Amino acid sequence: MYCPKCKAEDTRVIDSRIAEEGRTIRRRRECEKCGTRFTTFERIELVGLMVRKTNDTTEPYSRKKLERGISLSCGKRPVTREQIDETIRLLEEKWSMRKEISSKEIGENLMQELKKLDHVAFIRFASIYRNFKDVEEFKKELSTLFNKNK
Repeated sequence: MYCPKCKAEDTRVIDSRIAEEGRTIRRRRECEKCGTRFTTFERIELVGLMVRKTNDTTEPYSRKKLERGISLSCGKRPVTREQIDETIRLLEEKWSMRKEISSKEIGENLMQELKKLDHVAFIRFASIYRNFKDVEEFKKELSTLFNKNK
């Protein structure tokens, strides 16, 4: 593990603890060169999960893409990093036994979680995900989404 400050390779683990109900290991590390302390997390990776896109191509699942989408939707909202991480954890747990998932299912699952997390983030994500043509279509779809996802 590289030091985030000086980029040295020599870091040592000071403390390890189980986190997220046993799904993650949290490690405190210290750089042998500059003494900087930092935290890392070790979690199960969804190896082999493929995402089937709307154009029928597939690509490997990317946690970073999901995290970016959630972070953009939650921008300037009272949503913590921990809440975003927990949302991702819940979604990944839901998909953990699958080999392939459609991008549509990812979007629908994410909208359900965002609605529980923050209504504004939900609306932001839905407006981009649903690709509305005009304001009337947007209002109609939001009404449907709020009634369907209760």
